[in-house]
Amino acid sequence: MSDAVLRLSNIHKSYNAGKPSALHVLRGAELALAPGEIVALVAPSGAGKSTLLHIAGLLDVPDSGRVEIGGQDMSTRSDRRRTRVRCEDVGFVYQFHHLLPEFSALENVMLPQMANGAPRGRARRRAQELLERVGVGARAKHRPADMSGGEQQRVAFCRALANAPRLLLADEPTGNLDPATSDQVFAALMALARETGLAALIATHNLELAARMDRRVQLADGALVPA
Repeated sequence: MSDAVLRLSNIHKSYNAGKPSALHVLRGAELALAPGEIVALVAPSGAGKSTLLHIAGLLDVPDSGRVEIGGQDMSTRSDRRRTRVRCEDVGFVYQFHHLLPEFSALENVMLPQMANGAPRGRARRRAQELLERVGVGARAKHRPADMSGGEQQRVAFCRALANAPRLLLADEPTGNLDPATSDQVFAALMALARETGLAALIATHNLELAARMDRRVQLADGALVPA
């Protein structure tokens, strides 16, 4: 898969390395994501899903192994370059939306664009377009406290995709929602991901949602295997 958006090669990660109490979380994890591919990451709590996502998204570094995004080996890049790639090419969604409470839905989606240098007018137009695509365009002027949990999470998806990343990483993005709302929010995420053609790695405990993705992988003894 030479055109992989994300490639993880022989990733190892331990905590308290070199000590008797060392916790070996990842042991040779390997993964490649193609453009437009949506992959479910399933594993019990504590198995290392969040660690893997943080390494894939350049928020953490492995003890050894190689992380490539868009064919670039990020282990050879400066901290400044890694930050730039993270801002431009990677979008994150978490179980809790982490929207800024003092800003409206529209403003929350505008902010990452403006931080990357987009003019205010262009950022506003894209933010409104994304909110419309996931069915919350009418709530654009509302602050998070005035929105339902499902609406807030849709806004969080839009914020993650605001800068048109190549890669979306999501950590239990519907884990805080009731089943009906979870299904609606996931459908909106899938539709938006399909439209934009990005690659996505989505950690979830929900096996029904996982079954709707292109393929499933799981962490077993620190390695990634088909689920």
